[in-house]
Amino acid sequence: MHRRVALIAVAVLILNGCASLSTGDPLQVTVAGVESLPGEGLELRLLVKLRVQNPNQTTIDYNGVYVKLDVQGKTFATGVSDQTATIAGFNESIVSVPVSVSMLRMARQVMGMLDGQPVDRIRYDMRGKLSTGGLRALRFASQGEFALPKSAAAGSDIAGM
Repeated sequence: MHRRVALIAVAVLILNGCASLSTGDPLQVTVAGVESLPGEGLELRLLVKLRVQNPNQTTIDYNGVYVKLDVQGKTFATGVSDQTATIAGFNESIVSVPVSVSMLRMARQVMGMLDGQPVDRIRYDMRGKLSTGGLRALRFASQGEFALPKSAAAGSDIAGM
């Protein structure tokens, strides 16, 4: 009987601990800008500036960032930063993350776009996390599409040549 009560007490404590790890609403992360960085060999380096919005009352302290960008369903760029900062509740911050794009990935993307079908929109998925210490991390995801300029979209239509 005492063993059963002890197990129930432990289960309640564990569930309360998991509930306290809840971060509320998810972070809202969008790309605020992209700048060129010097690359090495067969890679393109970019500084991606992320606008991170904290829609919660609690302050977020983080000590590292990871981001992965997929374009047209394929990994395009990844990056990490050991940047440390704080985002107050109901506030936002710009987080800079250097990312690498290998020339092989870039060539694969271009070849995928030249399959004879006109491309007028590019689909992207961005995933990442802000490390808050230990094994805890606040994960984020964003996705969308952007239209190519008409001249670029027309130039990718090889079948129409």
